[in-house]
Amino acid sequence: MRNSNYRKLWIPAFLLAAAVAGCGDGDINAGAGNPGNPLSAPSVTVVTPPDGSTLVCPNTAVITATFSKDMDPTTINSPATTFTLTGPSGNVPGTVNYIVATRVATFTPSTLPLGPPNASFTATVSTGAKDNFGNALAASKVWTFTVSPPCTPPGGLALGAACGYGVLAGATVTNTGPTHIVNGDLGLSPGSSVTGFADPPANTYVGTGTHTAGLGLVSGIIHITDAPPSPNDAKTAQTNLTTAYNDLAGRTAPAPTTVAGDLGGLTLAPGLYKSTSTLGITGTLTLDGQGNANAVWIFQIASSLTTLSGSNVKLTNSASAHNIFWQVGSSATLGTTSTFNGSILSLASITLATGATLNGRALAQTAGAVTLDSNMVTVPACP
Repeated sequence: MRNSNYRKLWIPAFLLAAAVAGCGDGDINAGAGNPGNPLSAPSVTVVTPPDGSTLVCPNTAVITATFSKDMDPTTINSPATTFTLTGPSGNVPGTVNYIVATRVATFTPSTLPLGPPNASFTATVSTGAKDNFGNALAASKVWTFTVSPPCTPPGGLALGAACGYGVLAGATVTNTGPTHIVNGDLGLSPGSSVTGFADPPANTYVGTGTHTAGLGLVSGIIHITDAPPSPNDAKTAQTNLTTAYNDLAGRTAPAPTTVAGDLGGLTLAPGLYKSTSTLGITGTLTLDGQGNANAVWIFQIASSLTTLSGSNVKLTNSASAHNIFWQVGSSATLGTTSTFNGSILSLASITLATGATLNGRALAQTAGAVTLDSNMVTVPACP
């Protein structure tokens, strides 16, 4: 009798425990809002170019699909045929690469530019694309875009007095550890305090501001609230930075190529690229100069720029860090031990995490701060 009562008590208790455990298991709960749910179908959440886009630059077109949950790469990557592009002559040859970390698949045409001018193209991700649980897309994702005539690459940018600076900030510059700025200056204006760089004679200081000593070294001059007529003074550099930032933000030609989410895994030709929100870099972004040492890349970013730890902006085929410009509408953060190429022109703050390497410039406007931590900043030669 006691055994029977024990079983009657134990079975409901076991079922209750199982139910409670199930409620806490993300892979058991149903619902489209749970990306780990094995029962929910994946979907495509963002595409580039946006559906219905016109005047897409045919020599820089970026064709991507971002998924709502982790996908099975074997159902998307070439030689799979689930992500395709068709144009006036039928299927466009190309390769597809899915980045697990970002959930972004990219279709790269075998030949650019796409054409002929004013032609319409249709991108499709079919229901053959499946998540890691074997669930297919509920429906194929289809979007269209129209290309313009081939685009003339953008022209360069005049940085003025800001060109000679590896770091320029408006509010504060704060450093931790043995940061080294090579081939350039450090500047602060209108702020008045720099922290973390060695006292003279290891560094040369000009201006009326103050500094707190540290391990940082600058091969050029540290300008703290120095005003004209000091050579390359920080105040003039800030004025020139504002002019350059507004120039970048206002560029509309050639027609900007839309990018979204994350640039990791992409290879981009010289051109003008535009993000209407935040932008990230996971893994490697390759900028291909196509043999032209004067090739220019401009990235217009409406909000923040963030690179992940260990990420890399790689330059190939004569691409030059001096000709790469990142206009950031908010703040920029370079991840730990990441490698970044180009000049960052930020409306707000710039942070280089521990061990990040910058081949370029960190230029924050008058309200922005720059934070450094054991970094190497190498300033490209000014023209």
